[in-house]
Amino acid sequence: MAPPVVQLLFLQLVLGPALVENIQLQLAIKNFRILHIDYPKVNYAKGFRGYCNGLMSYVRGRQQSWYCPKIHYVLHAPWTAIKKFCKYSESFCENYNEYCTVTQDSFPLTVCSLSSKQPPTSCHYTSTLTNQRLYLLCSQKYDAEPIDIIGLY
Repeated sequence: MAPPVVQLLFLQLVLGPALVENIQLQLAIKNFRILHIDYPKVNYAKGFRGYCNGLMSYVRGRQQSWYCPKIHYVLHAPWTAIKKFCKYSESFCENYNEYCTVTQDSFPLTVCSLSSKQPPTSCHYTSTLTNQRLYLLCSQKYDAEPIDIIGLY
């Protein structure tokens, strides 16, 4: 009776952290697709007062946070076009403790920036449409997927 219990305990101690880490990584990939890719681009109702105000209300709801992010990047390109740049990410970004890469192609995107003159309890954003290369965080070194956008190039 004791050996199966010991084996189960061993498996939980050894495999448990790996499973939790894998679940967190899969969640980061899913959140990237949901929060940073809007293709084809949606149109928000006039009541939202612009694309970024509508989008950022969705982002804050999805993150279950009242915090107003200062900047948020939204790509208007297919997932497959972005995903390929994390296939081989040779660079390691120590500040983020993740592998990272710069895309070779430019992508259409909207930069949502928090407006500076507003009451602290509200979040109002300005939209800037641009076409730029991206700094991406990748889920691992090889055969990876994007997990965040850390800047524009």
